[in-house]
Amino acid sequence: MAKVHNFSAGPCILPHEVLHKASQSVIELDGTGLSLIEMSHRSKEFVAIMERARELVKELLGVPDNYSVLFLQGGASLGFYMAAANFMKNEGGKAAYLDTGTWSTGAIKEAKLLGEVITLASGKDVNYTKIPKNYTVPSGMDYLHFTSNNTIFGTQFKSFPKSDAPLICDMSSDIFSKKINVADFDLIYAGAQKNMGPAGTTVYIVNRDKLGKTGRAIPSMLDLALQHEKESMYNTPPVFAIYVSMLTLEWLKSIGGISEIEKRNEAKAKLLYDEIDRNPLFKGTTAVEDRSLMNPTFVLTEESAGHEEKFDKMWKAAGVSGISGHRSVGGYRASMYNALPIESVKVLVDVMKELEKNA
Repeated sequence: MAKVHNFSAGPCILPHEVLHKASQSVIELDGTGLSLIEMSHRSKEFVAIMERARELVKELLGVPDNYSVLFLQGGASLGFYMAAANFMKNEGGKAAYLDTGTWSTGAIKEAKLLGEVITLASGKDVNYTKIPKNYTVPSGMDYLHFTSNNTIFGTQFKSFPKSDAPLICDMSSDIFSKKINVADFDLIYAGAQKNMGPAGTTVYIVNRDKLGKTGRAIPSMLDLALQHEKESMYNTPPVFAIYVSMLTLEWLKSIGGISEIEKRNEAKAKLLYDEIDRNPLFKGTTAVEDRSLMNPTFVLTEESAGHEEKFDKMWKAAGVSGISGHRSVGGYRASMYNALPIESVKVLVDVMKELEKNA
């Protein structure tokens, strides 16, 4: 079978050894005589998997002792509402948001159901090609929310906002890709399907000291304090997605952890961005200082737009998959999550060079 270079924006590429072991678990988990997906989530085998997954998150990210790690369902899209439900005051609630693209606007929409939302800054007027800067966070905010990496438009925060208010981040598409200080945040949430595992589970890393202070009644499934008390098992958890996430985090640890993967991600991004900037047929679509390491976005220049059909045939023939831009913006997007090897990036760069040679 020909090698496929998977640049899909999500669900993401996963390490081959993870896929192999995960596939075996569907038939039988570690000599138990049972498939992972048919055994009880209360069994000692799965409880151990859940505990190991949480331990790995804490170890890899340096999570403080007063924080809980939860594996829940609903994706980051449910997290938009859960963040507000658990942090916005029931009476006179007011939260600050930074608008950097599609997913942040989704978070703003959900938060407005629960209280007042103040959008401090927005990149909408420049089609989200830049991260907003030079904003002031008013006093009295219940929290400040932002999205660390914007998959559709290809921008990424290079430094995080500072505020006296609790800081909340949707880190779905760049968690585990670089070093962070978890203690700077009161809530981090992230869908698994970018750097951690398959779609189906969402990790929440939450400061327990900040929970239960809103004065609002929260539905049980959305109550982070209750989910902590029930150890992510208030209802049946997504066992397969959690297991594959555990395997992926084991792989990440085995290669050297966050420090090593950050170096690899920087090298992949430099290789592709250098070619985008060098090759006269292409140009990037975002401000250079805000370029995402995870989701580089680019287009053919106006002068070379006639080569689009040829370029598409070339990258597909080379085994490259998933670089078409999001349907809302077009162009190209090469999502380079943790498990994508630099060899795949080299293949794409070689195709871009070949197009220039034959233009």
